[in-house]
Amino acid sequence: MLATTLRALSEAVSKIDIMYHHALLHNIFTMSIWYYNRDTRDALLDLIIRLSAVADQYLRECLQMLVNNFTPPGPLVSQMEKLVSDDKRKEIYSQLHESLKMISDTVPLAPRVLKDIINRSMPKLFDNKVKMVSFVECMLGLDTERLGDLIGTSLLEKVVDLLTELDVNITWEDILQEEHSKGIFEMELEDLAGDVDKFGQETEVLFGGNVCAEKLDGLMVVVCEHLKSCAEHGCLKREFDILKTIFRKGVLKVHKSKFAQFIMFYACSLDPEICGLDFALFLTDIFTKKEDDAIARMSAVSYVGSYLSRARFISADTVVAILKRLVDWCIDHCERQKKKHTRTKNPVEHQIFYASCQAVMYVLCFRLRSIMDYPNLKSQVFKMNIRSILMDPLEPLKVCLPSIVNEFLRQAKAARLFNASVDLELEDRIDSDLSKAFGGVNRLDMFFPFDPYLLKESDRRYIRPNFEFWSLVKTTYSDDEGDELGDFDAPGMNVDSLDDNFDVELNSDDDDIEYTMNKMSITPHRSFYHPMAMSGDSGLSMPARIRPSVSPPS
Repeated sequence: MLATTLRALSEAVSKIDIMYHHALLHNIFTMSIWYYNRDTRDALLDLIIRLSAVADQYLRECLQMLVNNFTPPGPLVSQMEKLVSDDKRKEIYSQLHESLKMISDTVPLAPRVLKDIINRSMPKLFDNKVKMVSFVECMLGLDTERLGDLIGTSLLEKVVDLLTELDVNITWEDILQEEHSKGIFEMELEDLAGDVDKFGQETEVLFGGNVCAEKLDGLMVVVCEHLKSCAEHGCLKREFDILKTIFRKGVLKVHKSKFAQFIMFYACSLDPEICGLDFALFLTDIFTKKEDDAIARMSAVSYVGSYLSRARFISADTVVAILKRLVDWCIDHCERQKKKHTRTKNPVEHQIFYASCQAVMYVLCFRLRSIMDYPNLKSQVFKMNIRSILMDPLEPLKVCLPSIVNEFLRQAKAARLFNASVDLELEDRIDSDLSKAFGGVNRLDMFFPFDPYLLKESDRRYIRPNFEFWSLVKTTYSDDEGDELGDFDAPGMNVDSLDDNFDVELNSDDDDIEYTMNKMSITPHRSFYHPMAMSGDSGLSMPARIRPSVSPPS
């Protein structure tokens, strides 16, 4: 009956008298298609399409009505899964997409008006999760063909903004279960237990009921599905280029971001040879070019170091090529400093240099052994003048994180990256009193943006299969000593924390190496940027698995 009435109204749209029935039109614009069957929905949407095309004054109202239907009405939101099947939801999205496409094809002004309406209708931080996920899923469905070309950039930018807003509103205490919540600088997760998945990593619900984390997890699933669909339809590169621009503008320098950046990680995993390589070069270009500010450059080198270490899909030759660029830049920096009459060792003044040195060592901690399997790549790494950087008067070994420095030196020694005399000189530099003082309070703490990902559903389905955990890394010394490092960042592991005052004897025999670091650290929690790091005599406690990222100053 309602469908018949709506069709009759559609036939009357061209007649001038329907335009005077304002009350009737108001009721139509407030209708929700979620309550009706397919036949009624078709009739209602046909009426909306006709109204938008014939009566220009109703274009905005018609588009607003369609956008309002991106999400189910209030009464359905709380019971969405029970009352609305997956098939019906996808059918409704498809009908809305087709209606908006038809309107944009017939009314040239429609895409611009639609863009404005979507901007105003975007979910807010405290909106219901079902409403938020439903809106974004339907909205991303518009990012195809002509509509995508017209408003695709705006759609993705709004989604990334929402992801980032949710992300920065999740504190590390929120992610932990209540009984494990500790102060942000004492957080340890190694006591959490869970099930072992097929990748050998234990899983655990870490949200503790945190609403923002659950919303973000749901949205990350939607965005990853969208990227997967783009890859299947051959348009991933276009989407990736848009995301790259958005990332540089809205994510790169957001140092409280813990998860939103993984949309780039997943996009790269879908096409490692093109997108994966492109992202590494993109980050390296930002770092090496002086046009960008110091914070952007330092963030970029942090990103590239973390990305090359964690992206399982990146080839060894790409890793070596990027490492060479980083090493070459460091060498140039040292040469420029030598030409100056006065040189300082202030970590802040040379923060980009120290961050780059740390990134090089961090990547080699993860990748050195795999590179050794390729003679040509091994030769390239051995030809890099890493020695000159580490032994430069700027003394990066005394500023970079001891956990990274010592793990790198240990692997370099086992791989014979340096000769014995160099080993002795490096040992002197790391074990000196200056090292303990200068590297203790004022050490360089660098955030690692691709630390282990803690959003359970999106991690399981999209991130984990492409992510390199430390437990899966083959070190250069593991053949001789066994896999003693274990998994420093996967859930459920129990490991002693690392103290600042450990000793490494690099000139001793392999059997006599005194090495107290059981696990390699990921992102630390103190920095010379943070005033609280200047007080207290306690050593740096390194986590078994995850630690909040400490970032360059913003």
